[in-house]
Amino acid sequence: MITFLQGKLVESIPTHVVVDVHGVGYEALIPVSSYNKLPSPGHEVKLLTQLIIREDAHILYGFMSVEERDLFRLLINTVGGIGPKTALNILSGVNPAAFRGAVASGDVKALSQISGVGKKTAERIVVELRDKIGVAGAWESSSAARGLSKEDQRLNDAVLALLALGFKPAEAQDTVRAAQAVLGTQATIEELVRACLKKGN
Repeated sequence: MITFLQGKLVESIPTHVVVDVHGVGYEALIPVSSYNKLPSPGHEVKLLTQLIIREDAHILYGFMSVEERDLFRLLINTVGGIGPKTALNILSGVNPAAFRGAVASGDVKALSQISGVGKKTAERIVVELRDKIGVAGAWESSSAARGLSKEDQRLNDAVLALLALGFKPAEAQDTVRAAQAVLGTQATIEELVRACLKKGN
């Protein structure tokens, strides 16, 4: 399995890139969201990848963030009828936070406006991913809309981690704030989450 490519960016267009890794050129298909984060050709780049093997081809998909690759994997492995091409369209049409928010709130209309995603596919996405994205997706979407400071973003990320572990929103928020009061404003997300989990035990 090829997990990432690190080398010189030789060519980039909104749909694909070519990366030179020690004299070997790798082509990877990418979403527009990753294209916007690429350096200029000739510069060093690290591209996270997912290899899809078909009978007639081995196709490499590239992403500039873990979040994008995780969402790509979730879509192709969980939602029936969604292949790599549609997954790339989704990533190109909406950022991962907004996507999770739409799924968590059941916003079929917003999802069906993405290129290549009709109403039936949007409904299937909501049904099959809502439990996986759940309350953390709704919280993330609302916090993104609020535009948080760096410190508040750190607290918010700790709350998201607790939500993913099964905490209720109010409980997660109160526990994180209590942990920060003890550890101080410079506490890392990991330190906050660890303190919250110890308190919960």
